[in-house]
Amino acid sequence: MTTGGPRARSAPPGAARALFPSYRIFISALFTLLFLVALCALLSSNPAAPDAADGNPDPSSSGAGGLLRPNYVRRVTVLALQSDPLRTRLGLVYRQAADHAALVNAYASYARRLKLDSARLLHSFEELVTSFSSILARLPAADTAAALDDDALRALEKELKDRVKLARQLVAESKESFDTQLKIQKLRDTVFAVGEQLNRARKLGGLSSRIAAGSTPKSLHCLAMRLMEERVAHPETYVDAGSVGDGGDPDLANPDLYHYALFSDNVVAASVVVNSAVRNAADPSKHVFHLVTDRMHLAAFQVWFRRRPPPGSAWVEIRSDADFPFLNASYSPAVRMDLPLLDHLKFYLPEMYPRLRRVILLEDDVVVQRDMAGLWWTDLDGKVNGAVEMCFGSFRRYSQYLNFSHPAVRERFSPRACAWAYGVNILDLDAWRREKSTEQYHYYQNLLIPNTQCFCDELDFPCLPCCDAIYIVPPMY
Repeated sequence: MTTGGPRARSAPPGAARALFPSYRIFISALFTLLFLVALCALLSSNPAAPDAADGNPDPSSSGAGGLLRPNYVRRVTVLALQSDPLRTRLGLVYRQAADHAALVNAYASYARRLKLDSARLLHSFEELVTSFSSILARLPAADTAAALDDDALRALEKELKDRVKLARQLVAESKESFDTQLKIQKLRDTVFAVGEQLNRARKLGGLSSRIAAGSTPKSLHCLAMRLMEERVAHPETYVDAGSVGDGGDPDLANPDLYHYALFSDNVVAASVVVNSAVRNAADPSKHVFHLVTDRMHLAAFQVWFRRRPPPGSAWVEIRSDADFPFLNASYSPAVRMDLPLLDHLKFYLPEMYPRLRRVILLEDDVVVQRDMAGLWWTDLDGKVNGAVEMCFGSFRRYSQYLNFSHPAVRERFSPRACAWAYGVNILDLDAWRREKSTEQYHYYQNLLIPNTQCFCDELDFPCLPCCDAIYIVPPMY
């Protein structure tokens, strides 16, 4: 049965559920706001440590860590610093003292690790570290900065300025001891300077040796002068003194004979070489000695060997360097560079004696003690030069003769290659012509810088360009 009165309207079923999430959001926002307020209060309160509040320094502030954490450290806002100039100056003093103390302490620690010999330098670093630590220890706390008057702060600033200036000066002076790149560059400069001094000493030593070797004792000089006087006084006697020997006039270029080449301006030394070789020869009549001297001593050589001919029908041919017209400045670098020509004639043997096929080269400081016919017939296996090796260890290696800083030398030679003895050498002139050794000699000689000898000391015979065409002969020779 229904009534006609009004009926109560009931809420929709989902209304209660819609109000419940809004309530939860409101509660969460309220708690978040309360948490942020509490956090801000804690941050702004900034409670100080008990010992700092009492103005007592922290014992742990000493040492390297203490330099960066002094007892007066407080959180000072930007507004507070701007409102208090004394605090600004105090903070500036602290930062400069702490930064320079750390720098000096680092240099001192590095100096101890390197074990530097300069005790004064290390002592100076330690004194500066102590000075900066003392300044930091005398700085007041930030909240008590007002208790420090302007005069006291100015005194601290002056003392800090002096210490900073001293620290920077000391670091600048000692930087060289710690800069490895600077040390490397300085060492390179030292090595280069020592190398230049060594090169100059070598050149002066070589020049002194040549002067000593080329100097003639007074007695020998007087002998050469007397021989020249004899040549001038009796010119008719020495008209045909160019070849000296007993028994006929043989073909001095006969390839079937044993041919020797000797370049010297010492008449007595050349006579010793010739006579010692002839006296030890089984058949002296087959031995021919080609002597070449300079124009000044030519007359002395002619008179000496005419009056004292070699025994056993051996022959001596005497000529001067002027008898070879191809040796001029346009052809020979040695002539163009005004080098001692007698020292370089050995490089022109194939052109000086075009009919000869091989020759034994002798120096004027040699005394022959056996028959050289065995050396003459040595089979060189197509090589240019037959020589005795004289190296052991680092002695007489190419590094002692050649300048390996020159690129052409580095490409062509090995510094560990063994040099060979010169004084007695058997030379195959046919192989020399085939290998064009004279042209190679000209090539390397032209690499020389005039008056510096940058390639080799006079490009002497151990520096022969055909040095890889060496046949090693038995050391008995």
